[in-house]
Amino acid sequence: MEVILYKTMNIINDQILPMQIALNEAKAAEQRGEVPIGAVIVNKMGKIIAKAGNETRANNDPTAHAEVLAIRRACAVLKTERLNGCKLYVTLEPCNMCATAISFARIDKLYYAAEDIKGGAVDNGTRFYHTKICHHKPEVIGGLNEIEAARILTNFFKSKR
Repeated sequence: MEVILYKTMNIINDQILPMQIALNEAKAAEQRGEVPIGAVIVNKMGKIIAKAGNETRANNDPTAHAEVLAIRRACAVLKTERLNGCKLYVTLEPCNMCATAISFARIDKLYYAAEDIKGGAVDNGTRFYHTKICHHKPEVIGGLNEIEAARILTNFFKSKR
């Protein structure tokens, strides 16, 4: 049995499975030669409605981040541009583009695994949700499966050097 380590201690059991699936999406992205980041969206009833890994290289699209792809897929499933009541699980702290997309989609809760000190825009960098231009601020919980997510990313970038 695999041991899952958490930085955040008060983790509810229903948060474990979506983040594990996001980590699996990150690993699948890595197998495709993409930066290993994965995302999962869960609806109001707790059902996974979308998942994605980065596809920037496969699609020749700099906006094909895991979060954006998962948002697009969830909106298609729900047939709406708003994801009210939904939760997003992502393996790395979102960048400015993704943080903005999360805000515009009106996602209720954002769970991320590893911090991104250089490119993150939630708890690092611009801290987008604390700016006056932010329309909607989701509840943010960082550190869920942080160690595993950071290891996947670190190993990926070491292999590229």
